[in-house]
Amino acid sequence: MRTALRSALIAFALLLATATCAANDATPVGTWTQVDDATGKPKSIVEITQQPDGTLQGVVKQVLFSDQGTHPVCEKCSGERHNQPVDGMIIMWGVKKDGDVWDGGQILDPNNGKTYKVKLSLSDDGQKLDVRGYIGMPMLGRTQTWLRKAG
Repeated sequence: MRTALRSALIAFALLLATATCAANDATPVGTWTQVDDATGKPKSIVEITQQPDGTLQGVVKQVLFSDQGTHPVCEKCSGERHNQPVDGMIIMWGVKKDGDVWDGGQILDPNNGKTYKVKLSLSDDGQKLDVRGYIGMPMLGRTQTWLRKAG
């Protein structure tokens, strides 16, 4: 009887842990590998966090590949970001949940210094994040698929 009870408790704990992991993967919050939509190669590691106002923000944690080497600066950015290191730079901000997607915010492309509207949508059980940067309407833009980093 004790063995059956112990087995049931272990099964319940595993089920609860799985549900908790799935719930965490139902949001873009986490660490992602940014994959270049043109080359298919990993470009950087981006951490998305939820801010106190409920919006999402993305920060470059590490540049993996750049034409400028491993520690590029944002030469084409304007204002306070001009010539600042891309490592540690906030590149996405103001993103809010809207049904099954997150949008309403902006994303910076450090390669050209331009800022775009952004729309995020999860796929593959929360393991992939489609990041669409656009001007005007979402149809007029491009999409990168980012991969969730484990742990």
